[in-house]
Amino acid sequence: MIVDFHTHVFSDKIAERTVATLAAMANIPPYTDGTVAGLTAALKRGGVDLAVALPVLTRPSQFEGVNRFAAALNEAGGGILSFGGIHPACEDLRGKMRCLKEMGFKGVKIHPDYQETFFDEDSYIEILCAARDLDLIVVTHAGVDDGYRDQPVRCTPDRVRNALERVGSVKLVLAHMGGNRMAEEVLSKLAGLDLYFDTAYSMHEMERSLFCEFVRRHGADRILFATDSPWRDIGEEVAILRSMGLSSEEEEKIFYRNAEELLGIKE
Repeated sequence: MIVDFHTHVFSDKIAERTVATLAAMANIPPYTDGTVAGLTAALKRGGVDLAVALPVLTRPSQFEGVNRFAAALNEAGGGILSFGGIHPACEDLRGKMRCLKEMGFKGVKIHPDYQETFFDEDSYIEILCAARDLDLIVVTHAGVDDGYRDQPVRCTPDRVRNALERVGSVKLVLAHMGGNRMAEEVLSKLAGLDLYFDTAYSMHEMERSLFCEFVRRHGADRILFATDSPWRDIGEEVAILRSMGLSSEEEEKIFYRNAEELLGIKE
């Protein structure tokens, strides 16, 4: 069993344009076309059983359309479980979070860079508090975004700590091993806290010794296998994790047991 906790998929109508735009912004090649069919085929090639799709709203006006598409993915099944999306500039944030809960979503995705909001600003605090109260998962981009290198990093370890001091316990997943291109700061400030790191777009640039230090200091039970598809090849990421020299128990936790427990789908 393998769960990929961080993927992206778009409707056929916008997939080609969206993937091309994002690839140009970050200067990275896509490994699928960003469609449902493309992701499904990549999962099969990589031997992955379930993908968590993470939609990102870049404008508040996208709330209904994006979440309607996400809900349709969940109704269709097929190995893709989509979270909902929310923008910090949406009106009635708590009401919209309740709506997402009622629609059956298990969590939401936010992206401080795309949404031009620092992680510890009041609007994100309101989203995190609503997620805490509604028992929803929050996945956030963390660290540097390669498409925004000329701008301040909006989700840093310090800002995460600031937010958690205000919110308390919440089901929080920091993408990219807690902070893309910020490994040492993540290890010194976030390792061991009650939150999750996902491996999306991280392992291919990480030395084995550093990855194992993350597992040792943060704990194998707080790390989620993830690829950031279409921005990494799913099968290659599976192979990289298997090459890290972890125990079979650690691999099982990272590949699927942690995800099952967090998602509430553990058999």
